[in-house]
Amino acid sequence: MSDADKTLPVVAPEIRAMVPEVRMAGPAFTVVAEDDHLPVFSALAEAAPGDVLVIATNGHALAVLGELFATEARRRGLAGVVIDGYCRDVAGLRRVGLPVFARGTNPKSGSTVSRAPLGATVTCGGVAVTPGDMVFGDDDGVVIAPAERMAAVLGAAEAIGHAERTLLDAMASGRSLHEQTNWSDHVTALDAGRSSALEFRTDAE
Repeated sequence: MSDADKTLPVVAPEIRAMVPEVRMAGPAFTVVAEDDHLPVFSALAEAAPGDVLVIATNGHALAVLGELFATEARRRGLAGVVIDGYCRDVAGLRRVGLPVFARGTNPKSGSTVSRAPLGATVTCGGVAVTPGDMVFGDDDGVVIAPAERMAAVLGAAEAIGHAERTLLDAMASGRSLHEQTNWSDHVTALDAGRSSALEFRTDAE
């Protein structure tokens, strides 16, 4: 997605995949959980299958999700969880296999008394997130933007993905990446002070 539109909002890179080799996509269901995981528990009861829980902790450091909550999220068909904060039970999270993104782990969890409202606009990793915004995540990180912005770049993103697979297949057959681009002409133009852009030529013979 980011290659198709480099202006799409990307959450802070410190928020990373706790479960490797996963991908997720779905509408955001927003939660505020400040050292209290009752709002997350409540969100699990209300979120729809395919939703991604986007949890803002507003700088608090206690874990707000672990294996039990992740198992329930998986059972209910949620697409994943993004936490601008901390989780725990990483070994259990990996067994569950639900995509979970967080700043890290903390074995200590907080209280269960907060009645913070669900579905508010929150800030996650520096990105303002409104309920229903589309969330895409994989090992490289998380992109969140309004659905219409994501829809506008989906075709381009798919074309880029296809082109990259074509390049990789050619490299697996022994062809260099450089010969599948205009690299030589590109650097020559730059060195001569002319404008130029690097191009990948997946149809090159």
